[in-house]
Amino acid sequence: MGGSKKPTAAKKEKSSDSKSKKGKKDRGETGPRKAAIVVAINEQQAMKIIEGAKVLTIHDLARQTGVKISTANAFLKDRAAKGVVKVVGGYSGHRLYQAA
Repeated sequence: MGGSKKPTAAKKEKSSDSKSKKGKKDRGETGPRKAAIVVAINEQQAMKIIEGAKVLTIHDLARQTGVKISTANAFLKDRAAKGVVKVVGGYSGHRLYQAA
C-alpha cells in the first residue's frame, strides 16, 4: 500500500549532481600490483623436528618452525606424497604424521 514517494525537485537535482561527480574507474585501469609473498620452510629444520617427534600435527610443525599453518600443511602433504612421512592417525584435516 502506498509505494515510494516522488522525489522533490531539490532531491532530483542533488542526486543528478552526485552521480555526475562520481567517476567510475575504467575497467582497463588497474592499480599497482601486489608482490606475491612466498614463505618457505627451512627443510633441514623441519626434518629435524619431524624425526625428533613421535607424532606431529600441522600445528606443531607450524609453531616450531615459525611459519603459517597453510605452509606447514603444504610441506607435510608434499612429504607424505614423496614417502618421507606417513599419516598415522587423525581425522577431518587434523592428521597425525610420523617419520617413515
